[in-house]
Amino acid sequence: MLAMPEPYSALTSDALASAESSCTTSPANSAMNSPHLTPTANVTPASSINAVDENPIIQFTKGSLAMPDGTLKVADLWVDPTTGRILNPQQTFYASRGRPTHVIDLQGHILSPGLIDIQLNGAFGVDFSEFNGDEAAYEAGLRTVAGKLVETGVTSFLPTIISHETTLYPQVLPLLRQRSFPKSANILGWHAEGPFISPSKHGCHSPNVLVSAPKSFQSVDEILGAVVTSTADNVGVKLLTLAPEVDGMLESIPELVKHGVTVSLGHSTSTSAIAVAAVLSGATLITHLFNAMPQLHHREPGIIGLLGITPVLDATDIVKLRQATMARFRPQDEQLQRLLAQNELPFLRPYYGIIADGIHCHPSALSMAYSSHPGGCVLVTDAMSMLDPDQPDGQYEWDGRKVDKSGQRLTLQGTDTLAGSVVTMPTCVRNLVKFASISLAQALVCATSNAAKSLGPEVAARKGHLSAGADADLVVLDKDSSEVLATWVAGIEVWRADRGL
Repeated sequence: MLAMPEPYSALTSDALASAESSCTTSPANSAMNSPHLTPTANVTPASSINAVDENPIIQFTKGSLAMPDGTLKVADLWVDPTTGRILNPQQTFYASRGRPTHVIDLQGHILSPGLIDIQLNGAFGVDFSEFNGDEAAYEAGLRTVAGKLVETGVTSFLPTIISHETTLYPQVLPLLRQRSFPKSANILGWHAEGPFISPSKHGCHSPNVLVSAPKSFQSVDEILGAVVTSTADNVGVKLLTLAPEVDGMLESIPELVKHGVTVSLGHSTSTSAIAVAAVLSGATLITHLFNAMPQLHHREPGIIGLLGITPVLDATDIVKLRQATMARFRPQDEQLQRLLAQNELPFLRPYYGIIADGIHCHPSALSMAYSSHPGGCVLVTDAMSMLDPDQPDGQYEWDGRKVDKSGQRLTLQGTDTLAGSVVTMPTCVRNLVKFASISLAQALVCATSNAAKSLGPEVAARKGHLSAGADADLVVLDKDSSEVLATWVAGIEVWRADRGL
């Protein structure tokens, strides 16, 4: 487990000048220009960075930084494009006399960590669940999506595979390893949404391909393939959406977590008791809250009720939970049985993905969820291959079926069943601001810091915040409209709007 880096602290031009005068008496050094001033021969615009620059340092100045506590901080940010990391200005200056060589004037706009989408089924004509055996063609599709996503401010994402024939997973999941392409968003790993989900809550997933796990974790391992237990460094995030009430799945959760899989609850008819047991067993996330699960009921809140669980379960809670789950116990449930033998249990509410397109859930439902558990809110697009500004409304082929596209609404032909979305992450951020009556900085947390933390401590240590040592994945947002003006990945500008900085 990686330790979180120390929070970024700005080294102002006054502090830098003071440090210089106290550290050296060299007339040449004392006459150096402040990095906050208009670029000179020693401080040049970032657009001029090239391969011959030695020890380049980029300084973002005259803007506001989006912080993980949901505030905006007027400060500068230093970035090393060679390592692709955010720098600690004081440490950089005192240790090596490092100073900015390139300056970006933010003109009062907002500098945010790059946006992260943990549920993306496809985009720009590419469907991650389609594979014809041609690995080169599949990778070309990944490159297309990763290259275009940066135009929406997304710098990291999880390609998502919906429920499919079991032969697909061993072929495709290894191709969705953690990696990066030039001038593109980072692929963090994979998200398998199914096939271990409830037949009665399959949504747009084909019910014909859904399976259970009669041998618990062994069944999961056999179906998904070697990537589940792989410990290779480049595997990256492994995220599995499952229904805990499906045979064998509750019992599989501890073993999945042991092998580094992030477990998310979704497409499920789970009772509240089974959902709580799943979290106690290691599940840490809910897939697209409110969708593909029973509606909230005051006497049986189901998965949605996890947002209201108290931080500590007392003896009475545990007795009720034990009674409600007794029939599910198997020999593999030793961990859960041991937990339920205690008189008091801490309970960490899970993160929850939510699609803020105004279609998948009513604005007031989204506001209610955010108010209940703001620290767990993770914006997702659940976008499909039809996400493309050049794709007009109409009918499209998808997964052997037809999908109707009307504005931002996608439905299976002849039904009102939603089939993913065509919403972008910046639109979700703006909608959350409006629906939950919160600030832009607060909404950005749900597309950056919370998203990174929902994927585990290793991702959270380097993504989703502007701390020293974190990856320099950044997006510049218009201070008035919150439109994306520019996107940076690993300290390199990869896209800039025509009306950008």
